[in-house]
Amino acid sequence: MQDPVSVLIVDDSALMRNLISKMVEATPGLVVADRAMNGLFALQKIPRCKPDVIVLDLEMPEMNGIEFLRERKRNGIDIPVVILSSIARRGAEVTMEALALGASDFIMKPSGSVSEDIHTVKDHLCNMLLAYGSQHRIKHGTLKGTTHFEIPERPSTDSRPVSGISARPQPMTQPVKEKPVPLRSPGTTELIAIGISTGGPNALREVFANIDPNLQVPIVVVQHMPPGFTFEFAKSLDRICPLEVKEASEGDIVKPGRILIAPGDHHITVEKKSLATIAHLNQNDCRNGHRPSADVLFESVAREYGNRAMGVIMTGMGRDGAHELGTMYREGAITLAQNPESCVVYGMPKVAWESGHAMEQVSLQDMAARISSLAMEMRD
Repeated sequence: MQDPVSVLIVDDSALMRNLISKMVEATPGLVVADRAMNGLFALQKIPRCKPDVIVLDLEMPEMNGIEFLRERKRNGIDIPVVILSSIARRGAEVTMEALALGASDFIMKPSGSVSEDIHTVKDHLCNMLLAYGSQHRIKHGTLKGTTHFEIPERPSTDSRPVSGISARPQPMTQPVKEKPVPLRSPGTTELIAIGISTGGPNALREVFANIDPNLQVPIVVVQHMPPGFTFEFAKSLDRICPLEVKEASEGDIVKPGRILIAPGDHHITVEKKSLATIAHLNQNDCRNGHRPSADVLFESVAREYGNRAMGVIMTGMGRDGAHELGTMYREGAITLAQNPESCVVYGMPKVAWESGHAMEQVSLQDMAARISSLAMEMRD
């Protein structure tokens, strides 16, 4: 049995440190490495307690979370950090600054800086800690094998080679269902749809920072993120991306050179009209436990674009997007999944791959180039 993932808890509230500690200790596979009341104490404790992952508050005296992240970066510390963020607008701005400084992800505190109801996000937080902590240990050779969120399978060579889509063996997974039969071959790529969850903020930063600036295909993204954060998230991506990135609004035009991010708590769909494609938002019931849902987006893309689209499913827990990526595949769209080695959580792409809905698995490092080259290749 592997040693549990060790967690350093950094929060100026003794109550919060205590509540988070209890949640961590109650989760199989996690253990508290130590606690610190601010960033300065955390920096002092890291060499002694050697945590696998850090839970970090942002508002703290003496050295706050942003200052800690700057020092972490300056000192070359690569231990992953999960931010505990408040829901105020300023909190969203600071949270995005934290991600830009190298934090891995964030959890929204349910009711402000001192949240006695923090237990309501226990499963989400602890799953994140397991994922990022395990990934860190694999990277440093202290945990062999795989994360808590993927099951190794024997390799498979089952993929559909279409116009540059490789049929090379893919590691660790095997499609377990009969592959759907596409109705037609891929046509010109007119829209790219991306579904992503846990691990997504930094993954999208890497993809969009490296996307081809000459890509003349619009992109629509569902990133599982709470309301109040997607506006700032889109702004942070826009600063590093050669294309325009914005939080989608009702009626936005889906146009080349633009990336639309679904707002938190809103599904996003697309509708082709005679003069332009329009983005629509709604607050219909959650799908797969999510709003926005990647399945909702992929379903509309399959309906409106058929084989003239590309669907991409990336790191995330659960199965959101995997089913309707299959609908896109059957309609003849190009479909890609992030590979297991580069996922923080190999959940959504795993289900898509094992269902036969993805044509190819691609590493995060190669994803921007692969998306760009395939989209630019599939032209009339």
